Amino acid sequence: MESLKLYGVQDIRYEEAVVPRLVHNDDVRIKISTVGICGSDLSRFKKLGPYVPGTIFGHECTGVIIETGSSVTHLQEGMRVAVCPTFHCGTCQHCLSGEPSRCSSLHVVGAKQDGAFAEYIVLPSSQVLPLPDEVDEESAALIEPSAVVAHGFYRTKIKPGATVAIMGCGSIGLLAIQWAKIFGASHIFAIDIDEEKLDIAKEMGADVAVNSKDRPAYEQIREITNGLGVDVAIESAGSPITSAQVLALPKKGGEVVYLGIPYGDVPIERFYFEQIVRNELSIHGSWNALSTPFPGREWEATIHYMKTGALNVAPMISHRLPLEQGPDVFKRMTSGEKGFVKVLFYPQARG
Repeated sequence: MESLKLYGVQDIRYEEAVVPRLVHNDDVRIKISTVGICGSDLSRFKKLGPYVPGTIFGHECTGVIIETGSSVTHLQEGMRVAVCPTFHCGTCQHCLSGEPSRCSSLHVVGAKQDGAFAEYIVLPSSQVLPLPDEVDEESAALIEPSAVVAHGFYRTKIKPGATVAIMGCGSIGLLAIQWAKIFGASHIFAIDIDEEKLDIAKEMGADVAVNSKDRPAYEQIREITNGLGVDVAIESAGSPITSAQVLALPKKGGEVVYLGIPYGDVPIERFYFEQIVRNELSIHGSWNALSTPFPGREWEATIHYMKTGALNVAPMISHRLPLEQGPDVFKRMTSGEKGFVKVLFYPQARG
């Protein structure tokens, strides 16, 4: 079968791989329909390298079950399914206390075991969720990142009528716009330095697009909010600069949620740091997308709101490509080439 394997920093290869087989009685084999590039995939390709060289990369996918283990009764061949790619141990203190996203050995497929940039994947049936007819295969490939965003919102005390600022309009930020509406936000600010992304943010439901290239976002937002700021600020850009700047967006007593990962030191100017203390902010880190019962309410809610149309990911899909273009696309995306938002691959069955 075709696959994309990560061998080292900026070394991803389109190669033949062995078709995976069922190992356990509760396994299922899935023919992958679509698989997306995650921001964490780009960071690992560009800066971090693989956990295990030569591992099939990727984790944001959906597909059709083509084989089930002997003990699987709730899933059948031919079912369209979403995939929860995240594994937790179930036995550590955090898992036992009902916080699986804090699991000591949390990991996703494509890291220490073969992932989803391939024609097929084998997973335990507990990691597989049936899809309603209303959710198409492109939307289903974004269920995992959408659940990640939902997990962040569930960490807050957001109430209907809240004002929300989202810093960074990549795929996570764009999903956050729609989740903010679902959680009842009355006014949503989308912040970026890329006008094309800000245009998509407006299409996704942002009320105000703020370009922070020439003027700090907090100044613009405070003008609009009569000096107050917002109730909740989401950091989704994952850069050292925005990780500091987001602290100036909330009003007194407001909240900040960190969804982005800067993969570098975050120098914080005194002005930004003092916002935490002087404004008595609540700061939330948010990691992955699991809760109990596994895989959690984030997944149930995502599938529900995709079914109803409240989550509409179509405007953020910028590229639909065959898997063989993977090495070139990764290089182009990490070189700073514009125009990429959410890239989906369509593996072609060959074996």
